[in-house]
Amino acid sequence: MGHKHKLQRFAENKTFSNVIQPEFSEVFRCDYKLKNKWKAEFWHNDNPIVLELGCGKGEYTVELAQKYSEKNFIGVDIKGARFWRGAKTAIEQRIPNVAFIRSRIEFLNSFFATHEISEIWITFPDPQIEKRRTKKRLTSPRFLNMYKTMLAPGARIHLKTDSQELHAYTKQVLQYNNQPILRATTDVYHSELLDDTLAIKTFYEKQYLERGKTITYIEFSLTGQEIVDLPEEDDTITN
Repeated sequence: MGHKHKLQRFAENKTFSNVIQPEFSEVFRCDYKLKNKWKAEFWHNDNPIVLELGCGKGEYTVELAQKYSEKNFIGVDIKGARFWRGAKTAIEQRIPNVAFIRSRIEFLNSFFATHEISEIWITFPDPQIEKRRTKKRLTSPRFLNMYKTMLAPGARIHLKTDSQELHAYTKQVLQYNNQPILRATTDVYHSELLDDTLAIKTFYEKQYLERGKTITYIEFSLTGQEIVDLPEEDDTITN
């Protein structure tokens, strides 16, 4: 995408009522003004709030919102020029239960209060394969403990990825910490788990499938205990 097109999309995002783009000073080591007020002041209803983290172009966020009008969906990504497409589609098709936040995932606690989120989707995140980048994985203990503070009791997290390595790592971390794995498969499209929700395909997922990659999936929840990383000697990737 050219620099000119990015600037055009950034400018258009500013006009969208469903896009939140806070300044760094509004979220760094402080609470954003909508924290614990999303239902009352943004959505004006009491429907559950679902997040999609690393939402890319926003296809999953938008399609989930179309399928589940009784829930509110927020896509989160640092790249506003990407989710511009999802935000614009929601505006054009008048889908009221969709919003997007331009922010780093590390700042989620600035946006959401304890028990404010009912569900999280993590779709095709950067797997951060290099061992030294383990802590950057969106299913590392660092992030799981952060999600846990904002999730309602019994809330579920979904990881959908083409990375067998990330799938295996996530499963290992959950098992090591005795966290409930509710459903899992290393090949969604040849699994009995496949349904209308898991069949939603992002732009990048379609590319992965065309290359012959298999898509993995884990659905899990988090208990109250602190989640710790795998022991150094056991931090291996297996299927």
